[in-house]
Amino acid sequence: MKLGSDVSGLSTTAANAAVQGLSIVVPVYNEAAGLAALHARLAGLARTLARRWQLSCEVIYVDDGSQDDTLKIARALSPDALDVQVVSLSRNFGKEAALVAGLDHAGRGAVMFMDGDGQHPPALIEQLVGHWIDDGYDVVYTAKAHRDNESFLRRMAVHGFYALINWGARQKIPEDAGDFRLLSPRAAAALRQLPERNRFFKGLASWIGFRQIRVDYEPAPRAHGVTTFNAGRLIGLSIEGLTSFSVAPLRFASLLGVVLAGGAFLFGLSIVWEVWTTGKQVPGYPSLVVGLMTIGGVQLIMIGVLGEYIGKILSELKARPIYFVAEHSEKRSDAKGGEKAGEAAPERTAAE
Repeated sequence: MKLGSDVSGLSTTAANAAVQGLSIVVPVYNEAAGLAALHARLAGLARTLARRWQLSCEVIYVDDGSQDDTLKIARALSPDALDVQVVSLSRNFGKEAALVAGLDHAGRGAVMFMDGDGQHPPALIEQLVGHWIDDGYDVVYTAKAHRDNESFLRRMAVHGFYALINWGARQKIPEDAGDFRLLSPRAAAALRQLPERNRFFKGLASWIGFRQIRVDYEPAPRAHGVTTFNAGRLIGLSIEGLTSFSVAPLRFASLLGVVLAGGAFLFGLSIVWEVWTTGKQVPGYPSLVVGLMTIGGVQLIMIGVLGEYIGKILSELKARPIYFVAEHSEKRSDAKGGEKAGEAAPERTAAE
C-alpha cells in the first residue's frame, strides 16, 4: 500500500509556467465597497504578468455568505485581462473553508491566496511570482515586517501563540506569516491531498515542505470598513489553530500535571519531615482546601483541552463537507478565446 504521494512531475520551470498559469483566490465577506477597485488592480497586475512571463491568470472570488452587495458586484466584474470565477457559498463557513473552496476551483497550476480588504497589496504579487518562476521556490509566503503599531499585550499574545504551537513540532510555522502566499503547482497539488476538515492553512502550507521563502511587507490600511476579527474571534481562531494542527496543549497539560504532582509530593514530604522532627501537627484545613481547589481547577482545564480534541475527532468522523456552493459562475477573458466573456460555467452545488 502506497502511503505517500509523488508530485515531482509538477515541478515548475520558467518554460512551462506560462502554460500552467496562476489562480488568484480571494475570499470576500462584505467587501462590496472595495471589490471593484481591487479587481481593477488585479487586472493591471495580470497584464504585467502576461508581458513579463506570458503568464495566464484567473481570479476566484469566494463569497463567504456576505450580507451586502458583494455577490452582486462580483457577478458584474469584467473579465478584463484575466478570467473571473465567482463562487458563492451557501452560508458563512469561515475563512479557512473559503480558502479550501478557492483551492478546489482553481483551474491553473499555481495558486495565490490573498484577502479582499485591500491590505494585501496586489503589486507585491509580481515579486512573489518572480520567486516562484525565476528562483524556483514552491511556497512564497508573506509576513508582517513589524508589529510596532500594535499594543504590547497583542505582540506578546502573538509571540506566545507561535511559541506554543511550535513547541515540539518538527515543522515550525514561521512567526507572523499570513495567508497571503503563493503555492507552486506541486505545492498546491500536495495541499489538495490533505484530507482533514479542520484546517489551519498557515500550518498546512508549512507542513507540506518544499522550498519556501519569506517576504516581509507592510500591510496597507483597510480601504473601507473595519475588521471583523475582534479579540474574541482571534482567540477562537487561535484555539482552532492549536487544536487542529498541534498537540502542544495536550503536552502542556501533561507537563502541568507532572509539575503539580511533583509539588504535591514535595509538600507531603515537608509535612512528614515537620511532624517527624518537631512532633507538631500541621493544621490541615487551609492546605487541604487550597490543594483541592488547585487540583480541581487544573483537572477542569485538562478536561477542556481534551474536549477540544474530542470535538475535532467527532468532526472528522462525521465527514461533513467543508462547504456548500450555492452558485458558481465563470467568465473568460476575450484574449483567451474559447468560452465567451460573460458566459457562465455549469453551476456547482456542493463540494467535498
